[in-house]
Amino acid sequence: MWKAAFVFYSQTSTQAEAWVSRRLQLIIEGKKSSVAPGMRRSATLPKLTPQERKPVDSCAKYLVNNAKYLKYDDYFKAGFPMATGVIEGACRHLIKDKMDITGAR
Repeated sequence: MWKAAFVFYSQTSTQAEAWVSRRLQLIIEGKKSSVAPGMRRSATLPKLTPQERKPVDSCAKYLVNNAKYLKYDDYFKAGFPMATGVIEGACRHLIKDKMDITGAR
């Protein structure tokens, strides 16, 4: 999402942060179906070249391809936390603890 934002705004811009925050908020609220088309439209209107708009298209493609997993609104309603970084970190350490010993495969 950040790489897509930097197509439109500088990396130090507060506008880039607002752009990303708005799209993430839409995804979290369950309005994900409007995010990818909106991003692509934003890249089409200023007539960006294919190379210039590549980060936008990559991000939009990711969102479309993974839409079935982006059910944060449902997850929150069910009481599930959104903490993938914490979970991935715990898994990494657990696997390292179990596999980083002599003879482990």
